[in-house]
Order: sequence, then structure tokens, then C-alpha cells
Amino acid sequence: MERSAEFHRWKEQCLSKADLSRKGSVDEDVVGLVQLLNAREQFFTTSSCAGRVLLLDGVIDGFQVQKQNCCWLLVTHKPCVKEDVMVALKKANGDAVLKFEPFVLHVQCRQLEDAQILGKYCGTTCKIKCFKECLSHHHSVAVDSGFRNSGITVGKRGKTMLAVRSTHGLEVPLSHKGKLMVTEEYIDFLLKIANQKMEENKKRIERFYNCLQHALERETVTKTKEENKSSTRTYKKKRNPEKAHGKYIAKENDEKLENDDGDPEFSLTIFPEDY
Repeated sequence: MERSAEFHRWKEQCLSKADLSRKGSVDEDVVGLVQLLNAREQFFTTSSCAGRVLLLDGVIDGFQVQKQNCCWLLVTHKPCVKEDVMVALKKANGDAVLKFEPFVLHVQCRQLEDAQILGKYCGTTCKIKCFKECLSHHHSVAVDSGFRNSGITVGKRGKTMLAVRSTHGLEVPLSHKGKLMVTEEYIDFLLKIANQKMEENKKRIERFYNCLQHALERETVTKTKEENKSSTRTYKKKRNPEKAHGKYIAKENDEKLENDDGDPEFSLTIFPEDY
């Protein structure tokens, strides 16, 4: 009970906070998914991105431009056109990099058994004995939907977090020290690939939403059946003492009847076994 109450406090605190993302709101393509999860008592989302095309300007650290120390020249969650990229590239002074970042979602779960609903799509309820076992069963709703870089982590305070991620990203340098290193034709080619990835990304989000909705409905039906079975067993247990009591009264009255042969009038109370 304490763990459940603590989870609900975390959920209330998280969902009541202001959205500190650059956009300041949930992306349109994942609003339904986020609402579906947050409507369930055992889940809440901590961050999400529907997928986006970025043009960053900074200094390449190793093989990547660090987003914290760079300028965002362009960002869009919709298909991108070459004209917008070319205009944005004129502002580049360092190493401009074109990126496509696929859908990402972080969901905090009440416990491992709840994370399994998202982490494993199956028609039966399977108990998780330990964290390793949970990961070994990781043929999940997310993975089945195409997000093959998904995983579950458990923090020191017992926070269970499911990260839904994909691997179909794209990252290509376009300029160095403000100088364009590729042709416009190549940029056009890259944007076609990025937009194709964006379209595939959207399809995966839709598949994930449909699979998740189906899994949650199955889980609800299973839970309802289990509760009905439990209440039926409890009802039968309560009825048993009455059956025994009915038999006892019948036996007691039979003995009394045998001892009262001379009395033409008698009262006999018998409770049937199904009473």
C-alpha cells in the first residue's frame, strides 16, 4: 500500500508540472497515446517526442554534435523541405548536422508486473519473479511495433521506468566551420530519406497505440474475470457453514422425533443443502 501511495504521489507531481520542453506541449502525433497511458492508474508518462527533423549548428564532439552546446537552426515534427534547410544553413557558423530523431517515450510504471503489460504483449498473465526474467520476456508491444531499442530500468528508490525507443535515426554532417560540404542535390536526397523515416515512424506509433490499446483491454478483461472468480469462491466459502448448520439441525430434529413417538403433533425444521 505504501509503494502504491508513493507511486500516486509521483504521478500527481509529474502530471501537474509545467511542460519544460522546447515546444511546451505534447506532440500532436502522440497525444492519444500519452492520454491512453496517463488515464491508467498504473502508468504515467514522464517525457515523449513524436519524432523530428533537426538541423543543429555547433562543434562536433567525437562523432556527434552536443545539443546542449549548439544552436538549433531548424526543428520540425512534419516532413521537411529543402528550401527550409537551405535558408537555415545560411545561419550556420560551425559544424551543421542534419538529424532525424525517431519517436521516444518514457513511462513510469507502478511495479514490474505493470511494466510487463507494456513490455510483453501476450494474452495470458505471466508473473515476473525478478528483473532478469522480465528482460528475458522482452518480446514486447513496443518491440512488436518496431521500437527495438526499448528497455526497462529499475531505480534505487524502486522507480520502474519503461523507455520506448527505435533505432531508425539519421545523422549526417552538412557543413564544417560554416562552409557547406555537400551539394544541394545531396541535401535533397537526405531529406527524402529523412521524410521516409518520418512516415515509417508515424506508422510505428499507430501500431504501438493499437497494440497497447488491445493489450490493456485484454488485461482489463482478465482482471475482471479473476475478480469475479475470487468473489464466487468467497461466496461459496460463506455458504458452507450454513449448509453444515442445516444438516446439523435436521439431524437434531430427527433425534428429537425418535424420542417423541407418543406425541402426534411435532415441529420439524429442515434447511435444504442449497439453502
